Amino acid sequence: SKRTNAPINVFIHGGAWRGGHSSDSAYLAEPFVKAGAHFVVPDFINVVEAGGDLFPMVDQVRRAVGWVYRNAASFGGDPNALYLSGHSSGGHLGGCIVITDWAREGLPLDILKGALLGSGMYDLKPVRMSRRSAYVKFTDAMEQELSAQRHLDRLHTPLILTHGTLETPEFQRQTRDFYAAVKAAGKPIELRVGQGYNHYETQETLANPYGFMGRAAFEQMKLNTA
Repeated sequence: SKRTNAPINVFIHGGAWRGGHSSDSAYLAEPFVKAGAHFVVPDFINVVEAGGDLFPMVDQVRRAVGWVYRNAASFGGDPNALYLSGHSSGGHLGGCIVITDWAREGLPLDILKGALLGSGMYDLKPVRMSRRSAYVKFTDAMEQELSAQRHLDRLHTPLILTHGTLETPEFQRQTRDFYAAVKAAGKPIELRVGQGYNHYETQETLANPYGFMGRAAFEQMKLNTA
């Protein structure tokens, strides 16, 4: 049932910054649309196409969020019920989005009413020391600016962070440390740990309103599972 002024979830796909397309994530939309919400999955440049630079990816996703906010009415969406979700490298990009200086874009600081970030990276220093540096051309500026954990003063969005117990230790640590830092800064955040889920399985649960990540998204957006 189409309704006007419906809540919106913008999902940022993962793929180690170099893979994945919005069409791969289409399956996640069904429970949200059934519950009367909109599910927007933007496509964006990947890091290989961008010559090793993460900044164009972040910039494109930021502009996508701004576009959805400004144009929500055109597709029956409520700009004041805009939510973000992301997984893996999409979780990293989502972290960059929630620390955007929205005022500089002429947009409200609380443009996003909540964000669900799954299995992301929130400080790029260890990532820079990993094999990812073979195709991401890290610079000091990139590491500093695109590490959400270092810019908590710019965070105006309540967060839910997730990871699975079967993920590699670094993914778990990144989420735990970001959670602790945001909590210490006195900002609203929740940590949910999926027992027995690996990195890929956590995202699949977003396609189910009763699933590990799906339930978190539905609760955050105040959607009914019925």
